[in-house]
Amino acid sequence: MQDKQHNKIMVDNTQGTKTISIEQYGIKNAKVNYQLSPNQLHDKTISNNQGVEASSGALAVNTGEFTGRSPKDRFIVKDDITKDRVWWGNINIPFESDKFEALYKKVTAYLSEKEVYVRDCYACADLNYKTNIRVINEYPWSNMFAYNMFLRPNEDELKNFDPEWLVVNAPGFMADPEADGTRQHNFAILDFTKKIAIIGGTGYTGEIKKGIFSALNFVLPVFKNTLPMHCSANVGKDGDTAIFFGLSGTGKTTLSTDPNRSLIGDDEHGWTAENTVFNFEGGCYAKVINLTRDSEPEIYDAIKKGAILENVIMDANGEVDFTDTSITQNTRVSYPIYHIENIRTPSIGENPKNIFFLTADAFGVLPPISKLTPGQAAYHFISGYTAKVAGTEAGIDEPLPSFSACFGAPFMPLHPTKYAEMLSKKMKDTGVNVWLINTGWTGGPYGVGSRIKLKYTRAMITAALNGDLDNVSPETYRTHSVFGLLQPRSCPGVPDEVLSSRQTWNNDESYYKTAYKLSDSFRENFKKFEEFANAEILAGAPNVKS
Repeated sequence: MQDKQHNKIMVDNTQGTKTISIEQYGIKNAKVNYQLSPNQLHDKTISNNQGVEASSGALAVNTGEFTGRSPKDRFIVKDDITKDRVWWGNINIPFESDKFEALYKKVTAYLSEKEVYVRDCYACADLNYKTNIRVINEYPWSNMFAYNMFLRPNEDELKNFDPEWLVVNAPGFMADPEADGTRQHNFAILDFTKKIAIIGGTGYTGEIKKGIFSALNFVLPVFKNTLPMHCSANVGKDGDTAIFFGLSGTGKTTLSTDPNRSLIGDDEHGWTAENTVFNFEGGCYAKVINLTRDSEPEIYDAIKKGAILENVIMDANGEVDFTDTSITQNTRVSYPIYHIENIRTPSIGENPKNIFFLTADAFGVLPPISKLTPGQAAYHFISGYTAKVAGTEAGIDEPLPSFSACFGAPFMPLHPTKYAEMLSKKMKDTGVNVWLINTGWTGGPYGVGSRIKLKYTRAMITAALNGDLDNVSPETYRTHSVFGLLQPRSCPGVPDEVLSSRQTWNNDESYYKTAYKLSDSFRENFKKFEEFANAEILAGAPNVKS
């Protein structure tokens, strides 16, 4: 893909900075800033008037038109590698190879003559799966994001660095949909033959990491017999690994960042045939809406020099108002994982003992914690349920069920049942416990009830990790009449009445009406997977109203 002689790193003796040629990628006569430090990129962003410094020392930027991913503008080139393997549809949208080549040439021509920022980095903490990446960015803060989120090679590793994947990121380039084959002016496209990701028309940094991780979600199961997971993970003092699946806003980052356990990572992991779990990333990308030091001290304290805040509102003194959503609900911070004190080094865990499926149920009917059978676990994994609440999107005035297969459908190129089959086998082989955790509402739906207290959710997870909930019997568990889930009758640190979602409503008729409404949504969503699911998985479905 590239001429190896151009990988030689040179030093500009007048500036004392490193540079590298990128002309082999079609980017001509660019001023190349290679492997700048976070401080240099921080200062560049400010001097370019593209960001400001918060009182904490963190860099604050505005990502522009897009403050989140744009899943309808994510494409995969349909070629000999992908045509018979990818689950094509409205999640994995095909793109023509010749259209990709033409658009790539336009993007690289756009970056020619400009000042650009180049970073060599890698993904996958387990060196058996190490994937070298070269990232070329139009903006300095985008390159700083790559420093934070990917793994950082040392000087010796950089000397003969051979990139396997290339990411070209040009937020200022606008596609012409009619000529370029895109839906609109923004795009994120993967080409598995060329091993290139191109991103344009959007400044949202999450597209950079998700492009590479979508590639790994294809490569690892197809070629490496390794399950990729959109999850966080941590490890206890006894070496037991816990895995947390969950969509945005369910508490995946918050609950895995535990002062009593070492963080492996907060978003993307692989589970190997050797029964180890490794982080894809070198950093964390956390939501900061309503963030306080009291509720999430580790994340709050990670927001310092080297971190990047996205789309937050600050006062004249640089103080951030984390409650202000006037730009977006999806306010974010990225930081290198070493901003968290208690981390696993390297980011690899062994011996997975507990898996937690996190859902923010805005209908308020799912139990705050329940234990799943293997069939229920596979069913809920394929379903990937959470809920959108009123006010988060235009036109939503009551809770709306949201299903994302494998808790990460936008990043999963294969059919969801492929990942579910791998997970089911691993669960059975290891005897891992699987728990469904509702971090959403209790005492009624959104607008009536209240969000389950974080301290109670933490107590339930701690009890599960400690083995306090292992004894399953009629005396210790009750079965939910609609969802068939096993609910513990008691849990250390949690009032008994909190453990029963029905009891918190004080209105059985309304509760069951809402529960069956959600049950119907689950079953309707699962229809598209039924022909691929076995009897055990189908038995994990909730009941219908008789």
